[in-house]
Amino acid sequence: MAHESDLDLARNTIRIERDALEQLEASIGPSIAEAADLIMATDRHIIVAGVGKSGHIGQKIAASLASTGTPSFFLHPTEASHGDLGMVVPGSVVIAISYSGESRELVDLLRFCKGNGIPLIGMTRSAESTLGRASDVLLEMPVVAEACPNGLAPTSSTTMALALGDALTIVLMARRGFSREEFGFRHPGGKLGRSLQTAGDYIETKTDHMPIISASADVRDVILAVSEGRKGCVGVIDEDGRLIGMVTDGDLRRAMLAGKLSGTAANVMTADPKALGPDDRMSAVIKTFTEQRISNAFVTVDGKPVGIIDMKDLLAEGYV
Repeated sequence: MAHESDLDLARNTIRIERDALEQLEASIGPSIAEAADLIMATDRHIIVAGVGKSGHIGQKIAASLASTGTPSFFLHPTEASHGDLGMVVPGSVVIAISYSGESRELVDLLRFCKGNGIPLIGMTRSAESTLGRASDVLLEMPVVAEACPNGLAPTSSTTMALALGDALTIVLMARRGFSREEFGFRHPGGKLGRSLQTAGDYIETKTDHMPIISASADVRDVILAVSEGRKGCVGVIDEDGRLIGMVTDGDLRRAMLAGKLSGTAANVMTADPKALGPDDRMSAVIKTFTEQRISNAFVTVDGKPVGIIDMKDLLAEGYV
């Protein structure tokens, strides 16, 4: 059982950081728009720099910017002093983070920016600090208490820097009109990215045999095709290769119970089954499967099946 003092400390930490965010919100001014102006004016990379905990926050800010339409990367100030300043080219914009504004490791980078006309956006608590004075645009953070009981470990300050970076990211997203689809294209490995794929994209990656049989095939061959296809169904095509029906496990069971498990595929198939187009979004495919309570569907081009999408596969692959 947790000690009451532990709970009090945890809640107090969150309370202190929440209060810091409220002060940050109240302090936001025109400089956020000025920073966005600088960034929008360049077609070069945005370079984010910081040391220690500010560096970790900087890496997250750079990643957020890059994934939302603003090409960015993180540059460690110490590495910059040992040759990586070559990454800072004319047209770049640098975002430097230091709550105190006096991180010694930043000095070489600040001098380089000033000497080469590289615009600098500073995130610090002090306009009179080394970073504050060097900044072309200053995103000044309020002076707040750290949640650390010793007042030393960066807590409230890094939370503010993270939130300020997020605020700038969202402002830039809005200016660019950055869409859900564009976000998904930059996250192809995530669930959103997969949902924004097309059915055509999906079947391109599949090497499974597509269960297809002709309308004139004997029912015994239909049963064998359903079993071997391992999709719980088989598509039925006409003489021109067009999809005209589908036979599922359920169709076979119903035909058997009705004493009609004989003849050809055309006798037991469900005619005109739901078909998907290659340009259908996977999110729409999943919605169709859910609303119509179907487990699979063929992707067709000019009426001819070119692939199959199965709900069990989508579940296993993280699409659902």
